[in-house]
Amino acid sequence: MILQRFLTRLLTMAVTLFGVAVVVFVVIRIAPGDPIAMMLPPGASQADIDRLRALYGLDKSIVEQFFIWLAGVLHGDFGTSISLRQDVLGLVMNRLPATLELSIVALLIAVAVGGVLAVIGARERGTAVEAGIDVANGAALSIPDFLWGLAFILVFGVLWPVFEISGRVSPRLELPFVTQFYLFESIFRLRFDLTKDLLSHMFMPALALALPLAAIIAQLLKQSLKELLSLDYVVLARVKGFSETQVILREALKNAALPTLTLVGVQFTFLIGGTVIVERLFSYEGLGNMAIDAVINRDLPLIQGIVLVFALLFVLINLAVDMLYAVLNPRLRHG
Repeated sequence: MILQRFLTRLLTMAVTLFGVAVVVFVVIRIAPGDPIAMMLPPGASQADIDRLRALYGLDKSIVEQFFIWLAGVLHGDFGTSISLRQDVLGLVMNRLPATLELSIVALLIAVAVGGVLAVIGARERGTAVEAGIDVANGAALSIPDFLWGLAFILVFGVLWPVFEISGRVSPRLELPFVTQFYLFESIFRLRFDLTKDLLSHMFMPALALALPLAAIIAQLLKQSLKELLSLDYVVLARVKGFSETQVILREALKNAALPTLTLVGVQFTFLIGGTVIVERLFSYEGLGNMAIDAVINRDLPLIQGIVLVFALLFVLINLAVDMLYAVLNPRLRHG
């Protein structure tokens, strides 16, 4: 059953990625603006323009361009950036770890905050505490992540400057990194001075991304816990003398967490996509920041590469969550 589900999802992934590739390729080519004209100085001859068009394959029809590009992608060649004159795949892979680290830290914050609020809300159900948590969740969902980011810059970067407001790491520090996963590598190398600096730069953008997701987690998990707290096995736990907190943590939470898992996986993909604006706001050197530069410069190969990598991340995360749900759910595992 699980194997069949896995193969079906793989086929769906392939179709999804192909559809994304087609849509992005066509849309960015019919949009106004000429990337070649942006590269050349005023007064460039037509021969220069034609030579650059041929170099980047823009002298062919859209259909020919697409299949040439797709054949290259299947062989690991995403083309050459028009604005940066570098290999697209190398540029994307150089920035992707920063975005993944930011997204993972934001996810951990969201799960921690949302989980705590859900447990407190379920324990204090029907009281003013639960109502206050619902109001806080509503506020967190109503305010976009970039507005949270602006507020954090004002409060924690200007009025009370305890966190860094731009960049990924302080340039004054020695950076003995082998990979681009700076945070993970600093922990592995026991360079906690670097870890502290990286987290100081990462905390505000991660928190801005985490708050809307934390509100969603808190609402769904709290509702699931409240439904389970009236079931017989939970009532039996109370009869045995367990406190309400013990009942929630030991009996109800493990069953309530399963539907929340799917939501977290889906929302995590949106969280990664949301890094685009937040990274720009904090001048964070990630893939989202590069995506905005690519759009401004009409860098078609780079835009295509970034969007395709984002799409691949989305489908892989959804596949992982779907498979994990199938493994943890006994009805699907033994169906």
